[in-house]
Amino acid sequence: MANPQSVTSPKYFDPRTLARLASLRLRARHIVEGYVAGLHRSPLRGYSIEFSEHREYVPGDDLRHVDWKVFGRTDKFYVKQYEDETNLLCYLVVDGSESMMYSSTAASFSKWEYAQSLAAALAWLIVSQQDAVGMTIVDEGIRHQIPTASSAPHINQIIDALESHTPQRPTDLGKSLHELEQRLPRRGVVVVISDAFDDVDAMLAGLQRLRYRQHDVVFFHILDPAEIDFPFQRKTLFRGLEGIPSVVADARGIRKAYLDEFSGFLRAVERGCRARQIDYLRLNTQLQFDVPLSAFLTRRQASKQ
Repeated sequence: MANPQSVTSPKYFDPRTLARLASLRLRARHIVEGYVAGLHRSPLRGYSIEFSEHREYVPGDDLRHVDWKVFGRTDKFYVKQYEDETNLLCYLVVDGSESMMYSSTAASFSKWEYAQSLAAALAWLIVSQQDAVGMTIVDEGIRHQIPTASSAPHINQIIDALESHTPQRPTDLGKSLHELEQRLPRRGVVVVISDAFDDVDAMLAGLQRLRYRQHDVVFFHILDPAEIDFPFQRKTLFRGLEGIPSVVADARGIRKAYLDEFSGFLRAVERGCRARQIDYLRLNTQLQFDVPLSAFLTRRQASKQ
């Protein structure tokens, strides 16, 4: 475990610094320790009669749920956790399609590496708050699905899945979200991490299905700085992704048309989310995500209270 003082410096969270850390586990852990740790736990709580697992006692837990038999054997306090006891069920949905592999020279991370770090940090944070997290990696369908759990070893399963997946297929978020919506057993917070490189109407329809099922939906829109600014100045070979053919074009000549089209795309995604009561946060892979993520989660928490 790193010294907490060593991870509070803004320099630590520079994307180039994070990129030099080989371990996704280390990267995620430090992000949580530095900026987004310490957010208050959700006030929602419920109980059912079906036992799920034990977890360590934390101040404020109801003493009626302490397992005294375990205390007698281990001299440690553990609380019986029931099926509905977790404050929060969070389902991470990570876009693992080919377009997420893009990285320009201005960014230290590809969109996929950025999404990996974000998903792993969120999983770490959720479990550290005694809540339950699951994860699904999607492209043109569901590739990996890990059910929700709130135990620390569960984070390793999520990170292993993130590290083992190689984005190489096209995107079909609309289809994937529709399929996922039918698999989620209980209502929770669904966090979608994607570049939205897809048919916007179909994607929004998939998100709408999740809202119809009364899930609380969050959309993290991951973009590369070159996609946002289009810095190219000369004749350039643009390599196609996800079945789109490569093309040589005069970048300067098409820049205005590209930026107009891209701005329209961004407006359509953000407005579509807002209209469906879906929280939206745009993230640039050139910039650290710890500060906007912390501010975003704080705002969400205040709005739910």
